[in-house]
Amino acid sequence: MGGQLRVLPGAVIGWDMGSALALGDALGIAPLAMAELLPVTEAAMVAKLNEQIAARPGGDISPASS
Repeated sequence: MGGQLRVLPGAVIGWDMGSALALGDALGIAPLAMAELLPVTEAAMVAKLNEQIAARPGGDISPASS
């Protein structure tokens, strides 16, 4: 899902949920399970990525700044 992020300059705001649901379907995960688990998982991912962005000089989200 790393390539399916919704971003603003200097911040990640979430996943492309259409892609996330399609990935779950392809993996055979029940849609009800995806609906329950995705929001919690997405929130944790967004918080951690934004912490990492804030720790970088300039707050850049591009891979080249790693």
